[in-house]
Amino acid sequence: MRELKLTEIGNSLGVVLTKDLLAKLRVDKGDKLFAIETTNGVELSPYDPELANQLERAAKIMHEDRNVLRKLAE
Repeated sequence: MRELKLTEIGNSLGVVLTKDLLAKLRVDKGDKLFAIETTNGVELSPYDPELANQLERAAKIMHEDRNVLRKLAE
């Protein structure tokens, strides 16, 4: 568990993430983090849940329609 302090950044509030926390999240300056509401609260993640959902649906379609896609590739 880490305690993060809110700090004023212009007219907003922000959180400063330490280097070790950035390393654990595998993010760097300019990367995006997504705040995801879960049953346990809010989770910060570098992974876009909407993109993951779209990729999962695409994989399902490619599996179900693989013969059609194979024909189209010819």
